[in-house]
Amino acid sequence: MNMNKLKYMLVACLVGFLSQTALAQDTITVFDKALGANEVIYIPENIIADIDGLLAEWYSKTYLDQEEECHMKDENPFFETDVYINRLHRMPTVIEMPHNEVVQKFIDMYSGRLRKSVSFMLAANNFYMPIFEEALETNGLPLELKYLPVIESALNPKATSRVGAAGLWQFMLTTGKQYGLEVNSLIDERRDPIKSSYAAARYLKDLYAIFGDWHLVIAAYNCGPGNVNKAIHRAGDVMDYWKIYNYLPQETRGYVPSYIAANYIMNYYCDHNICPYESRLPAQTDTIQITRDLYMEQISELCDISMSEIEALNPQYRTNLIPGETKPCTLRLPSSAIGSFISQQDTIYEHRLSDLQSKRRVVEVQTVASPKNSKNAKNNKSKGNSAGNVSAGGTKYTIKKGDTLGAIASRNHTTVAKLQQLNGIKGTNIQVGKTIRVK
Repeated sequence: MNMNKLKYMLVACLVGFLSQTALAQDTITVFDKALGANEVIYIPENIIADIDGLLAEWYSKTYLDQEEECHMKDENPFFETDVYINRLHRMPTVIEMPHNEVVQKFIDMYSGRLRKSVSFMLAANNFYMPIFEEALETNGLPLELKYLPVIESALNPKATSRVGAAGLWQFMLTTGKQYGLEVNSLIDERRDPIKSSYAAARYLKDLYAIFGDWHLVIAAYNCGPGNVNKAIHRAGDVMDYWKIYNYLPQETRGYVPSYIAANYIMNYYCDHNICPYESRLPAQTDTIQITRDLYMEQISELCDISMSEIEALNPQYRTNLIPGETKPCTLRLPSSAIGSFISQQDTIYEHRLSDLQSKRRVVEVQTVASPKNSKNAKNNKSKGNSAGNVSAGGTKYTIKKGDTLGAIASRNHTTVAKLQQLNGIKGTNIQVGKTIRVK
């Protein structure tokens, strides 16, 4: 046999094996009585996120511990089907929680191989559930919808799906903006627990106005109202999730069953010997409106709060800058620190301000000149570093014919007075060819 042909065959076999392995990890299989065959159902993406990787992230690593008082055996007991049916029936919910083989498969998954994930989510649950409940209650929605983020994001505010959905409620960019969530280089309000929860509640309310059935609403939250409408029409215009089930996108068929299973496991985890992690995030927090640019380091150093805690309580900020000058921004802090912040806020705003602003500008210049933007890097080089260059002594610029202090200051986001101070310049006369500091 030709060696090249043999290599191609081996590669093909390996790819096939890896594909089947990945499929086995991301699906469950049930027997469809109507079809008389096995059906493969996709597991919602963030449910099976790498929990060990998640726990290694700074906010989990710092603020979660195994509960010391939990002495249950780490084993999942067996229960008869009637027990599951009875438990689901007893839950105080408006949304129907039926039991079937698909729901049972997801319950088995949560109580079995995802036990560690459930322990993590139970800890996060204590911190986020009051926020979810308030948003749902304000909009007159069933409170059991608070468990949607369990399957959307595994209660990880920094979760991002492979298609770009972000935050606890996994908003896509366009839908998030449609419901008032701002996203730019400094802020991603899809990751703001409060704002995203109210946006999600309004979205769910709008979906219920369309479908009038909570199972269809939950399916539409996952795949969009257009896909649910298509499934309804293909099934003969019936408004029943279980009757349109086979007409839904394959990745959505497991969504409502996984939601029912999430409700079950978050209520009956003790019966399955699952110990919650213990959260050390502060139970009592409060918010304050920020109307000036503020750096997290300023808060940390003067209010005696760690940077990691500030970041954990404010996941919507993509950098250490809270851009209050653009528009009022919300800052969440432990309740015990709010008084300290208010009493010394003028001092906090000025603390190390020039130093932190300089660091930010250096980062911006480095980003412009980085290999990721080779075109800009080449342009800057050909213009003799006209945008400034970073060196051990700060950002510097070589003066060219036609330059003025005002023009140099404008290009480098500084002032003439600052340039004069940095370089000992009196007046506005500058010399062509001379190198000056601009930061």
